[in-house]
Amino acid sequence: MQRRAFVGGIAAIALGVPVDTRAQPSAKPARVGFLTAGSRSSYESGERRAHRDAFTNRLRQLGWIERANLLLESRYADGRYDRLPALASELVAARVDVLFANAAPAALAAKQATTSIPVVFETLGDPVAAGLVSTLARPGGNLTGISGLGPDLSGKRLELLKELIPGLRRVILVVNPGNVMSRPTVHETEKAASIFDIRVEVVVAARIEEIERAMSNVRGDGSTAVIVAADPMLLSHARRIQAILLKQRLPATHAETGWLQAGALMLFGSSLLDHFRQAATLVDKILRGARVGDLPVEQSTKFELIVNRKTAKALGLTIPPSLLLRANQVIE
Repeated sequence: MQRRAFVGGIAAIALGVPVDTRAQPSAKPARVGFLTAGSRSSYESGERRAHRDAFTNRLRQLGWIERANLLLESRYADGRYDRLPALASELVAARVDVLFANAAPAALAAKQATTSIPVVFETLGDPVAAGLVSTLARPGGNLTGISGLGPDLSGKRLELLKELIPGLRRVILVVNPGNVMSRPTVHETEKAASIFDIRVEVVVAARIEEIERAMSNVRGDGSTAVIVAADPMLLSHARRIQAILLKQRLPATHAETGWLQAGALMLFGSSLLDHFRQAATLVDKILRGARVGDLPVEQSTKFELIVNRKTAKALGLTIPPSLLLRANQVIE
């Protein structure tokens, strides 16, 4: 056994970490890139810390220990999508073995930056429609990943809002124009709204200041609610956006669990913790020799409904028993 591999194994035992019993990683540390449009603070100490931890903890379970046999190169665009191409190029220049791209904008930047380095993406949208892969079963090329059903769940979110607010007649949908998933999210939301006789007003915002301006004159009146689309930039400003919603007394629903720390009223969507764990498993397979183009894109299998009674009370709402019974988690 080579000395570095031996040291990595001892480190895993000392940490009490289960180590995969298959062929162990080579002596040379693996270099994994971590690319996201979100902020460093969000992933290291804020709303998305749990997602990053899910990724690194799963890698650790599979035998990849940071600073032993794994080097994690992280790049954060801090909500500025225009920075993603340069950050992706930095990771390519660093000669990472695998590049993990969180959300469609980062995945597209990674795809443009390299045709040789394997890329594992995580997105809540359709990766075929986004132009990431040609098919889910055999993606080919150098990309594969985890796909959610973000836009397709728009109808369910409207249904949940209607159940919470029986008099709902107007929904404000907040999207980031830089996210390739924004257009299908708007389309699916408007299609579902026509069934419920709800009017949709779209707020297009690439900066937090645009959201603040758009929402400054909107007041909750018992017939208006908000849907905030899944997006790293929007999530990086979760606390400021949630403060606006509370000030204007606007009920809202979200697609990502990262909003919970900011006091979100309700969310429904794919389990992102599962997404990040699944992505880490794909990274492990590639590091052990699997061809990225032969690995099928995996889809969400776990969905979560979470409601917050404390926020509901602050908004003067009572969550109906039917919602409480179906919720995976109720925050008191």
